[in-house]
Amino acid sequence: MKLGREFYQDNALKVAKKILGKTLVHHTSEGIVKGKIVEVEAYVGPNDKASHAYNGLDSSRTHIQYGQGGYLYIYLIYGMHICTNIVVNGVGKPEVLLLRALEPLEGVEVMKERRGIERIKDLCNGPGKLSKAMGITKAHYGMDLCGEDIYIEDAPDLEETEIEESKRINIDYAEEAVDYMWRFTIKGNSFISK
Repeated sequence: MKLGREFYQDNALKVAKKILGKTLVHHTSEGIVKGKIVEVEAYVGPNDKASHAYNGLDSSRTHIQYGQGGYLYIYLIYGMHICTNIVVNGVGKPEVLLLRALEPLEGVEVMKERRGIERIKDLCNGPGKLSKAMGITKAHYGMDLCGEDIYIEDAPDLEETEIEESKRINIDYAEEAVDYMWRFTIKGNSFISK
């Protein structure tokens, strides 16, 4: 069953834990691809120096974060890698979850073709890798996760003991925010990023 809008209407730290184990689905021209969400990072708006919305910066790039949750926030890093983020919380509360890793479930051959590799564990173990494997591009910016093309399917919530919290990755510029334990992974899962 597809997650409804209400699932996304909560703060990023709560949704980050609830979204682990759920399934990201994308209907593409090459077929349906699915991956279990095994690693996310939370970015909590104006007070988080690692967030693109730090200091309330509402720009052409970040404007989707300021609407209601349940939409995609997409951006490019290093001029080459697409990062897929899920907008959460309510209007005027710019919070997102960066999808860092998926465990491939369906459409694996399509993913291998897109990535040009064979090893399943390496298909989606990083933000850019999973975006490419799932066929997500800049054109998906602002897409509604309550629509029919890209959405998240429900799965049983994980127990707290199944979730690991750690520091976020590659945010050395973010001063004290580098120490926030806002990266969430499924404990022991072999598909998380390196």
